[in-house]
Amino acid sequence: MKKSLIVAAVLSTIAGAAAAQSSVTLFGVVDLNARYLKNGSLEATKQLASDGLTTNRLGFRGVEDLGGGLKAGFWLESALSPDTGTAGVGTRFWHRRSTVSLEGGFGEVRLGRDFTPMYNSISSFDPFSDTGLGAYSSQRSTLGTSADTQTRSDNQVSYFLPKNLGGIYGQLSLAPGENTFGKNYAGVRVGFEGRGLNVSGTYGETKVNAAEDKFTVMGLGASYDFKVVKAMVSVAQYKAKVASVTSKQQSILAGATVPVGSAGLIRASFQNTNQSGTTALEGADSDKLSLGYVHNLSKRTALYANVAQISNKSDANGSAAFSLSGSSGSAAGTKSKGFDVGVRHSF
Repeated sequence: MKKSLIVAAVLSTIAGAAAAQSSVTLFGVVDLNARYLKNGSLEATKQLASDGLTTNRLGFRGVEDLGGGLKAGFWLESALSPDTGTAGVGTRFWHRRSTVSLEGGFGEVRLGRDFTPMYNSISSFDPFSDTGLGAYSSQRSTLGTSADTQTRSDNQVSYFLPKNLGGIYGQLSLAPGENTFGKNYAGVRVGFEGRGLNVSGTYGETKVNAAEDKFTVMGLGASYDFKVVKAMVSVAQYKAKVASVTSKQQSILAGATVPVGSAGLIRASFQNTNQSGTTALEGADSDKLSLGYVHNLSKRTALYANVAQISNKSDANGSAAFSLSGSSGSAAGTKSKGFDVGVRHSF
């Protein structure tokens, strides 16, 4: 009897120590909305859509304290489409993120599929966090290349600076691509955040063919929180050089968020995009105006409404025009309009 009690006590102590040093969290987001889209003279699209305020997801993350300030962690996150009940994207289940990491006084080393430095910058300086009708990336282009690294990169090795550098932060990422063109990536981001100010610069490049032609991205972003309004701006240049032909896309975004009472938030942005280099791209320019409101019912649940319009400039080549996500066809020289009302719950 005494031996049983001793064994039980020892096992209880070990389990308690493990619980104190390790943790695993299940988390997710369910976001659905009623959406209306209209592209030029094309028939309007009415749908139950997802990802209006926050991208739907289901994930697991965990951390283990290894002692001496060293921690090990993992993060597995899958996309969801609750309007149809499907999960994952194509053959990828952990499409959004699948990483393992070590973190300590030296910073963090993270391995696996994850956001690129450029995308982390884009989402930081977009009032809509690059999600929904107001998303920055709805006007972004790979300029006809095979680049598959605009948002995330496979097989990525990243280093993040320590968090105790007085507001200075940074990310260096390399992805060998495993001999797959369009996935061989290198990128870096360095910035400062403190006293209401956030500013960063970023650069990334992807090899897109056997001739080692590259798709490159350069960007600058800044925001300042005046308390009554948070203003932000970002400038980016996308450049592709393939077979001695250089194509470019330049994008400028200016936006703001305005708190309304203790539960509301107004979001607004204006984005201008210009392209040049090839006949197909010349004239494929556009302006985008987005406005949204979020009302938090609790820390986890929010109601929201968004409206956005893309004005495509004169363009004889319809394939180069922009259209709002979720709508069929293009709107060369016309306007794309969208409106949605939805609810988001996180857990």
